[in-house]
Amino acid sequence: MVQQPVIRTGDQARKFSLKDQNDATFDLLEQSGKKVLLSFHPLAWTPVCAAQMKSLEESRETLASLGTVAVGLSVDSVPCKKAWADNLGIAKTPLLCDFWPHGHVAMTYGIFREANGFSERANIIIDENRRVAFVKIYPLHNLPDMKEIIAFLQKPATV
Repeated sequence: MVQQPVIRTGDQARKFSLKDQNDATFDLLEQSGKKVLLSFHPLAWTPVCAAQMKSLEESRETLASLGTVAVGLSVDSVPCKKAWADNLGIAKTPLLCDFWPHGHVAMTYGIFREANGFSERANIIIDENRRVAFVKIYPLHNLPDMKEIIAFLQKPATV
């Protein structure tokens, strides 16, 4: 399978619809008028991924005050994400399951690691006009800095 190039700032966001840990459907197109933080993580039940998803949950109100919905995404299944969310105490942040077709959303955003079978660790911010406003790929063992994301969202929009 040919890897898509990594999506870039200014690109049109690639639409998708995925189930979350509660089997509810999250559709990117239904987030009209909001920014969306797509926080990709390799796998559930790993320490850095757990810290990354907990930071989304802990920052939820701040992100909402900035007009932003945050979601976590990985290749794990709905039952796996449900057990993990319950274990971590994540009650409000959607943890999306890019399970089947395996890694499809990560592939369309160009961040699927074919050799590993999971996505890069990455944050992608989609603006209110469905354009990519921010893309950052992190080393797998590094926790993304939520303060960096909040600072980016607080900056005035440029035209």
